[in-house]
Amino acid sequence: AMIIGGNDTTSATLIQTLHLLLLNPQALKKAQDELDKAVGKGRIVDESDISKLVYLQAVVKESFRLRPPTPLLPPREAREDCQIGGFGVPAGTMLVVNAWKIQRDPRVWPDHAEFQPERFLESDVDVGGQHFQLIPFGSGRRVCPGISFSLRSVYIVLARLLHSFDMELHPETVFEESKAFGRTTMLHVLLSPRLPDSLYS
Repeated sequence: AMIIGGNDTTSATLIQTLHLLLLNPQALKKAQDELDKAVGKGRIVDESDISKLVYLQAVVKESFRLRPPTPLLPPREAREDCQIGGFGVPAGTMLVVNAWKIQRDPRVWPDHAEFQPERFLESDVDVGGQHFQLIPFGSGRRVCPGISFSLRSVYIVLARLLHSFDMELHPETVFEESKAFGRTTMLHVLLSPRLPDSLYS
């Protein structure tokens, strides 16, 4: 069930991350340069390489921040009367956390609407649920049980794509984030190999 449940969010994360990189070619080049330096061009990226790909990990964090796969986290019900942020919450109230809003809060994130993976290079903020300004997987006891599997999947697939192919948006691609939420929007990408032919067989 965990694999099936995480399939949509993992693929959505990959698509959103690729789109953000395609809109920011300098970040795409930086990620590819890091891959070339850490892995070289004589082999395919292996899972053991991921720990060396600090910029790639920052790209994924920034993608989770700007475009969380689940903008509204699953609802929770208050079991008893409580106070949250100065508000009285009666027992039985359904509460929904707006991760999208939290992760774009200008009081926490300078240039909150901009794609800037570099913000995570000097920060210990992570997506594991310990830092409440970045909670794409939720936090606490209710954090997504598939977080480790999802992150490993996103890292290795993204690393292999960026390492293996140069890419650019198809000239006719039109993508408006404000109109895309909840809809299927095609992302047309032009790929060209960047490794020796023998590695693609």
